[in-house]
Amino acid sequence: MTTAKDSTPDAIHASYQQLLGSVPDMVSQRQRLARATGRIAAVAAIEEFRDELIHRNPLDRRTQQLVHFAMLIARGEAAPARLHAAGAVKAGASLTDLQGVVETAAVVCGMPGAGLAVEVIASLGLIPSMDDTTAGDTER
Repeated sequence: MTTAKDSTPDAIHASYQQLLGSVPDMVSQRQRLARATGRIAAVAAIEEFRDELIHRNPLDRRTQQLVHFAMLIARGEAAPARLHAAGAVKAGASLTDLQGVVETAAVVCGMPGAGLAVEVIASLGLIPSMDDTTAGDTER
């Protein structure tokens, strides 16, 4: 979590690492652009805003990341949706939770949204192969 006192690049990177398990390229690019244009304080303000709304959100981390994933799917934003799907898994979301996002996306966005959610989940390597059998798969 970053604060006004601790919005250094290292602290910001640590915050993303804790949340998502990695630092998105866009974050590093935003920091480099701010440094090149003398707008470091602007990046600090963005990160403080983000910190307040994500790290101190009333939703637990798992739920917040699932909501974030679903909202990005609804917007058709595959790359950031991938980050937040991974963040949800890091926070304890199960494959069944992610399937819930797929199903909700089908209602809200139609099959293109549901398909995008499946593609994102698959890109994370979370979908078992057809050879893998689990109780849920064999009952269908």
